[in-house]
Amino acid sequence: MKILTVNSGSSSLKFKVFSMCTDSLLVSGIVECIGQCDIGSFLIYKNLPKNLSKKETINATTHSQALEYVLKLFEDPEYGCLEHIDDLIAVGHRVVHGKDVYNSSILITKESLEILKSFIELAPLHQPANITGIEACMKILPDKPMVAVFDTAFHQTMPAEAFMYGVPYEYYTDYGIRRYGFHGTSHKYVAQRAAEILKKSFNDLNLITLHLGNGASITAIKNGKVIDTSMGFTPLEGIMMGTRSGDLDPAIVPFLMHKLNCDWETMDKLLNKKSGLLGLSGISNDMRDLVEKKNAGNDRAKIAYDVFIYKIVKYVGAYYAAINAKLDAIIFTAGIGENSIDVRRDICNRLKYFGVKLDNERNNVISNTPRLITANDSFIDVYVIPTDEELLMARDTFEIYKKINS
Repeated sequence: MKILTVNSGSSSLKFKVFSMCTDSLLVSGIVECIGQCDIGSFLIYKNLPKNLSKKETINATTHSQALEYVLKLFEDPEYGCLEHIDDLIAVGHRVVHGKDVYNSSILITKESLEILKSFIELAPLHQPANITGIEACMKILPDKPMVAVFDTAFHQTMPAEAFMYGVPYEYYTDYGIRRYGFHGTSHKYVAQRAAEILKKSFNDLNLITLHLGNGASITAIKNGKVIDTSMGFTPLEGIMMGTRSGDLDPAIVPFLMHKLNCDWETMDKLLNKKSGLLGLSGISNDMRDLVEKKNAGNDRAKIAYDVFIYKIVKYVGAYYAAINAKLDAIIFTAGIGENSIDVRRDICNRLKYFGVKLDNERNNVISNTPRLITANDSFIDVYVIPTDEELLMARDTFEIYKKINS
């Protein structure tokens, strides 16, 4: 019972293979620079049970060629994880956008694939790449069920008061202008893990989940359902991120376009690639670099760091009010959330009047296992829970596989 998960980028193919009998990861890897480099594409491949890895340059000008090479590796006597490719029972694909059409993972059919293509205008950077990966897999593995797992699906329980914008209503009905939210697989995974840890029914769970990485979002969950999330129509909205501006006055956009005499594509690049921690600090979008520079007295690094912390605290406070009930926990996850002792400490300390009481000794531990970082008498528990979006993808894929084979 092996599941392949695929996360296809415009020039990359990330993959993992899971054994669903034990929920264990067998193989992980990535092919980069597909069709972009004269010297070929770059493969990084790891077989975890065998403790083997390899890095090499391969000839892959298309995603199909990259996938064909990877599938042969799966059967390789030394590096492989399968006796035969037929040991794979299904493939799960990360798909960024499901609009408000899909609130859960789906079996991909010819009809649903066309619907996914109609969402390209909502995610023009990611959706075409996701579809390319799906079509490559359908070509090479035509008999395997393909499942789409959406970044947006978990957030589709939001009420209209949370997802509607204050623009003419027909822009919602005609063009789909509304809050969709992203990172849904991560928020859902850590919420499910929190339910297990807290020994509570998922449907009774009240959480604020903080997915803090280069891309970052915060989600309010009440009784197991998302009631609000910080990313909006696109992943640009919300808290300030590594290179993304996050929330800003919309009038800034035409003002800067006039001042800089630039077009929309330039402005889009500025807000998505040159802003956030990188833009404010002028140093880096990497939180580790900023903490080091801040602690050494760099004023710009301190400003960027302080804005990041403040924006998060403000969202947490707003979402606590929106949930309007006792929180079961606040959850940190993703690269910064799991690994930055400083960020967790400074956020928690600014929430002390909500009853958050940090245990510094617990917080100072870096581990790949879930852990409580607040004191035993903290009014609100705070946990660090490492995310595993691909495992959630594999589980969703397996559930759909069982349904169609029952």
